[in-house]
Amino acid sequence: MRAWVEDRGADLTKRLLIMAATLWQARGVGEARFVLHEHRKPRHHFDLRLEQDGVLRSWALPRGLPVSPQQNRLAVPVADHALEHLTYEDADKDIADTGTWVLEAVDERRFVFVLRGRQAQRRYALIRTDRDWLLHLTKDQPLSP
Repeated sequence: MRAWVEDRGADLTKRLLIMAATLWQARGVGEARFVLHEHRKPRHHFDLRLEQDGVLRSWALPRGLPVSPQQNRLAVPVADHALEHLTYEDADKDIADTGTWVLEAVDERRFVFVLRGRQAQRRYALIRTDRDWLLHLTKDQPLSP
């Protein structure tokens, strides 16, 4: 299992760098969309899905989005999802938030982006550690429009 997670982490690093290059080239063409799903089964958790290259890059967030810069939340990379999941809901899954997202910075270990949701804008960083990915709410936040 650990080898699979490490492989997924290496794969995700490559995907993030490709994502960054693609998005920087496409700047100004339009904003990519995101969705935050809240799952009630099999265990309560959230999935963050970011649109890129015709699919939704996805991370499971067992404890949801961090609500302060003092918190880091585990972000487990999961399989890409079809764009239909931007609006998909069922008896066990609701849309907690949706909107657009913008890439701000990227390197080998960190991917900084802003989610522009229905009620707020928040800047996050996905940070690669030796073992996992963590989602961090940055101290510096964008001004509300």
